[in-house]
Amino acid sequence: MTAYPRILVLGASGLIGRYLTDDLRRRGFVTIGLARAFSASQRMSPLDIELPIMALDPSALAGLIRAHEIDVVVNGLGVLQDGPGSSTDAVHRDIVARLLAAFAACGRNVRFVHISIPGAAEEDHTAFATTKREAERLIAASEFPYAILRPGFVIAPTAYGGSAMVRALAALPLDLPAKDAATPFQPVAAADIAATVAWLATRPIDDETTRAVSWDLMQPQPVTLGDVIGGFRRSFGTVQWPRIALPLTVLKLGAVAGDLSSWLGWRPPIRTTAIAELRRGVRGDPQPWIAATGLTPTPLADAIGGHGASIQDKWFARLFLVKALIITSLVLFWIASGSIALFVSFPATTAILTTRGWPEGFAIPFAAITSMMDISVGVLIAFRRTAVFGLIAGIVVSLGYMAGCALLTPDLWLEPLGALVKTGPAIVLMLVALLTMDNR
Repeated sequence: MTAYPRILVLGASGLIGRYLTDDLRRRGFVTIGLARAFSASQRMSPLDIELPIMALDPSALAGLIRAHEIDVVVNGLGVLQDGPGSSTDAVHRDIVARLLAAFAACGRNVRFVHISIPGAAEEDHTAFATTKREAERLIAASEFPYAILRPGFVIAPTAYGGSAMVRALAALPLDLPAKDAATPFQPVAAADIAATVAWLATRPIDDETTRAVSWDLMQPQPVTLGDVIGGFRRSFGTVQWPRIALPLTVLKLGAVAGDLSSWLGWRPPIRTTAIAELRRGVRGDPQPWIAATGLTPTPLADAIGGHGASIQDKWFARLFLVKALIITSLVLFWIASGSIALFVSFPATTAILTTRGWPEGFAIPFAAITSMMDISVGVLIAFRRTAVFGLIAGIVVSLGYMAGCALLTPDLWLEPLGALVKTGPAIVLMLVALLTMDNR
């Protein structure tokens, strides 16, 4: 293997995959980043390739490895739980089986670096964990050089899902139940994962000491989930804030709501699998990794940063959980307002127009159409795939109502409850939601 082998990273748009891709390139490795889709801000290099990874068969994967002369394949693919368009079996186990078949067919000596999860197999109770472990068994039974890396709680400059939720808890006056806060939660800096992959990539392919390894990547000092949140609190400057401990029922309801929203295309950090894995904890034995590589794990305080959080870090953390409330309230607002006008108070709705001189034959269909339009806006916002369109439609519709009433029924601007006046703040709320729609 050459001093600077060519590396393929699968899942290069994710938290670990994106960091690995960028870091390995900075180290001088030719690194191909592969993902189903990249956000506009992630498309920084022609070496980032968008392909439907889960649809590639072993032949296509082998062709990809040959075409780019790949020496090391890093698998950073992962999904928290089953949902529309995502399957833990497919993402964790099946793709590994196809990759192993591709290695046999590609005609190249390839080292396989697989990102898995820490913990003992007997503690695997979720589909997320069991399929991850099944993938490990497939790899261990293969004939190819491999390294199974089991990172602890990953701390990176960016944050998605669970890592974003931890930041949100640190930035808001909220606390976990004491039992959950005491859960072992050994962290690892994303930089340590990248250093490990870089170290492995430069090992000779026939080096028996690195031919088949499984390492836990995390700091050796005992750390709890509460300690991790506390570290971020120090960074955010919120250590002294009074806090409200979240009741267990709130977490359970949040997990159920998260599961339901996942079927609408959203990927909330609080779902039943997330809660189960959180309570399982993150722990392992990093000594074999440390001894083999000579790397010194980054301590929690250094991984978070030895300086205060930037203003963009604070805004993101504070808005992360609030974003879900904004989307939910807008969905309920539009669907409820349209449904009430159409099904509960339709005579009163049409009376608003007929008492102002509108012909009944025009007022009735107009009231029905606008009510159904309101419901449609709420439904569009509810689905992740159409939420952006729904928010834009909601802003346009609201501006249309305001302009139309100013021209046709200007007296409504002076009605006692100020319904039209309140439309302005609703537009601003939709604009805020629109500006926070990015996930990557």
